[in-house]
Amino acid sequence: MAATKIIDAPRNGHEMAPLNTRARGDGTHGVTIVLTAPQRNSVQSVDIPGNEPERAAWSGKMQFFLSIIGYSVGLGNIWRFPYLCQQNGGGAFLIPFMVMLILEGIPLFLIELGIGQRMRLGALGVWNTIHPWLGGIGISSCIVTLFVALYYNVIITWVFFYLFNSFRYPLPWSSCPLNGTGFELEECAKSSETTYFWYRTTLDAAPSMDEPGGLKWWIVLCLMLSWTIVFFIVMKGIQSSGKVVYFTSLFPYIVLTIFFIRGITLRGAGAGLMHMYTPKVEKLLEPTVWLDAATQVFYSFGLAFGSLIAFGSYNTPKNNCVRDVLLVSVCNAVTAIYASVVIFAILGFKATVNVDRCIASNTEILVKNKLLGLNDTQGYEQAMNQLNGSEFVRLQLSECSLAHELDNAAEGTGLAFIVFTQAIVELPGAPFWAVLFFTMLLSLGLGSQIGILEGMLCTLFDIDIIKRVKKQHVTGVVCLFCFIVGFIFCTGAGEYWLKMFDSFAGTIGLVVVALMEMIAVIFIYGHERFTEDIYQMTGYRPGRYWQWTWRYIGPVIMVCILVSSVVFMVIRNPTYGAWNADLGMIEQKSYPNWVMAIALSMILAGVLPMPIVFLMRSFQCLKVDLDIHQGSIRRNETTASTKEMIDNDDDDDEDDENDFSGPALGGHVKTQSDFSDDEEEDKPMTMRMMMMRPTTTTKTSNVLNVPTSRKNNYKKDAYDV
Repeated sequence: MAATKIIDAPRNGHEMAPLNTRARGDGTHGVTIVLTAPQRNSVQSVDIPGNEPERAAWSGKMQFFLSIIGYSVGLGNIWRFPYLCQQNGGGAFLIPFMVMLILEGIPLFLIELGIGQRMRLGALGVWNTIHPWLGGIGISSCIVTLFVALYYNVIITWVFFYLFNSFRYPLPWSSCPLNGTGFELEECAKSSETTYFWYRTTLDAAPSMDEPGGLKWWIVLCLMLSWTIVFFIVMKGIQSSGKVVYFTSLFPYIVLTIFFIRGITLRGAGAGLMHMYTPKVEKLLEPTVWLDAATQVFYSFGLAFGSLIAFGSYNTPKNNCVRDVLLVSVCNAVTAIYASVVIFAILGFKATVNVDRCIASNTEILVKNKLLGLNDTQGYEQAMNQLNGSEFVRLQLSECSLAHELDNAAEGTGLAFIVFTQAIVELPGAPFWAVLFFTMLLSLGLGSQIGILEGMLCTLFDIDIIKRVKKQHVTGVVCLFCFIVGFIFCTGAGEYWLKMFDSFAGTIGLVVVALMEMIAVIFIYGHERFTEDIYQMTGYRPGRYWQWTWRYIGPVIMVCILVSSVVFMVIRNPTYGAWNADLGMIEQKSYPNWVMAIALSMILAGVLPMPIVFLMRSFQCLKVDLDIHQGSIRRNETTASTKEMIDNDDDDDEDDENDFSGPALGGHVKTQSDFSDDEEEDKPMTMRMMMMRPTTTTKTSNVLNVPTSRKNNYKKDAYDV
């Protein structure tokens, strides 16, 4: 009789180690063995994930694509990328950005989306399915995502406050308030109208983190509104959030197009675009430029949050995820460039208006000191050139330079709430443009926040205990918890705390998680197996580009980002910008020691779960382990690099009478690679071969052996395929 072969079968994710076979195109067939385990708390079912009826799914391809776009295209495309272009060589920055997009962003994007679609699980279940020792990756991802969700919704809170004030005419940040004597407040006069409205009216900024002041009730109300809206959007998962993405994903492009049409017709728009995109090729020789490009690509895609894995898990098994990755990547890059054009066209107009005001002010001073004729508009440049440095200072003249105005571009909240609002004031019908702008920021922020929370909630629902609770209840508890913790951002030191969270909570932890994801999929799950998975799902077999970026280039880039982040954090004394009301400007202060202790704790909280879970599960420290959607009892046949890990774990499992993760479920199963050639496979089974067949599973045995000492443990049915 011919020897029975059990060849490796593709897995959708959380079925219990299927020991089945199927033809791989070589004309061979084997026996499908179905093992049915008894009902147990940690084992819900043995359904194939691809056929799991309870798994949520996208209602259509457009809903999935818009959800990915809404998540990936966020606030960073509006207020981070234009600043990086301006600071790192203008148009020349597009070269390192595109290189890092191709070598780092797209490959890691496909890993997350592809493994989620293949396993049909959230981040926690995916890594437990690959190997239980890797379960800490999902926990770390969930913790870091929680930190980011806490402060990301605060930005939406500030956008709500500005949006409500945009319906006033004139805009409240268009002029300085007056004191009792009819003069402008000194704090506003020393800074600017938009700066005063941001730091005093909106934030009521404290002088330092040591003196935070009390809660600002208007910020608390806006924060409550933000979390309430987010709750109603995500409370039913993609069934509810999938409908909202049609607005949050498409509306920003409509607004950007309106601003683009208006912006390029403004005076000075060309100067702004020339200043931004004029290439400074010499900047490419600076390593920090390439590091900024790699970091921007990493964060703009929203990698390592677990959200892409969750989105991929809602796809059908045959969805072409490679095409999706390429389309989203191109859309993300084009959106960043398109937004930069719009932003600098408007900023060019603002700079031109400021230069005209500066010239008018200087002209008035020169005329008053009889250095220029009253109607002599042509002699301004000549009069300014004749002044020496001491006279320039004595007359309190200002330097009116368009390049200087454009060089003062800000990023982040400074760009959105100070610089761009000043440009909006100069536009005719300013309230209309303010409403459009902040509605666009709101839709961008909500789109990303939906993705962040969906990734975290999907991870939580990989835990069997939480899965038994209604999703609305779990979502409500999470949103309520985040709202209460968010009170720290509602004090006078709220912006300082947000910058601290942004600098520490979501940097090192995310990079470490992304690096471990790459190692887990490519080197433990196996790049050959993952390549086969992509082929089975899409019909496209990833070639050399994917293999080289997955196995070598991508990990090296992630290590460089990680090392540079740690080095810069150690070398540069971390500081934050505190508002000085007396000077009307920002001054840099060092973080207090107790704040740095909190920052270090957040970094460790996002990194330590990985080694802790690895050690606890490898040394069997947890007798009652967390049930994670059948992932903790799964074993995948992976590459040779993990065979010893699996075998050692199986030996320990045999000692536990109540554990079903022994060799019957996790032992090595013969694959085609276990046979030398087809001739040996078809040799008849001789008496000597039958006598030499091992009867127990040892550390080096490749024979499947179902334990017989347990009563009624398994029912085995063999079907001829």
